Amino acid sequence: MWSMLEVIPETPRIEILDVGASLNDLPSYQPLVDAGRARITGFEPNPGELAKVRAKYGATHRFLPDFVGDGNPAVFHETNWALTGSLYEPNTPLLEKFQNLAELTTPVAAHPVRTTRLDDVADLGDIDFIKIDVQGSELAVFKGGRRALSTALMVQAEVEFVELYRGQPLFADVDIFLRGQGFQFHSFPGFGSRAFKPMVANGDINSTFGQILWSDAFYVRDWMALDALDAAKLRKYAVLVHDVLRAYDLAHLVLAALDRRTGANVAADYLGRLMQGPLTR
Repeated sequence: MWSMLEVIPETPRIEILDVGASLNDLPSYQPLVDAGRARITGFEPNPGELAKVRAKYGATHRFLPDFVGDGNPAVFHETNWALTGSLYEPNTPLLEKFQNLAELTTPVAAHPVRTTRLDDVADLGDIDFIKIDVQGSELAVFKGGRRALSTALMVQAEVEFVELYRGQPLFADVDIFLRGQGFQFHSFPGFGSRAFKPMVANGDINSTFGQILWSDAFYVRDWMALDALDAAKLRKYAVLVHDVLRAYDLAHLVLAALDRRTGANVAADYLGRLMQGPLTR
């Protein structure tokens, strides 16, 4: 699928905030970075993962070693796999009920740390897209980052549906907070799941008979209030939902709001281009 940047090439650079910026998977925003149309401010406290992202993205982007949270002292629970370490203690009795979860979240050490509030990062700037993957601490990051949320157009957050870490907020808690900050829930791109031991689903230790445990959740700026956004933000919004979400219907809705603001006819041009081929996500 072609990029929305071909339709509205005058779109300003998109500012991305990535909290928990490890490279286990390529991020959803990668095509925008590859096109040179996005800049990342990232936070990754694991020294090995921090070195990897700095080496991959170079000096154009900025990656900081902070533990992002509520600004208070905390304990980082190191595990046997760097990507499952958390400011919340692994809920080992629960994890042990499932295939291949406790094995990847085995406590190794506990480290006192100081957390940083996003709102206390003075030069964070005007953020357009927030991606968060911090193993249970997402709500604390959001509550300490209301300034960044106030300018964001899209949010991607890993959320859990069961308490994988002791005392962590779950999806319902994150959902209530983000909707209160002016966002609409959009979609889950997929789900993380496991089978209860000793069963194995379809011969795959990472598969399930139905129990859903976690997912990424995408939120977008309230599409009932698009006329409150300026033209630059509407262009960025259209690019994000087209290029990242493949939400062509929402992209068209945003372009219609852009046309109302600018007097252009971009939405009709976009719709005509979409009709030239099959739409796939």
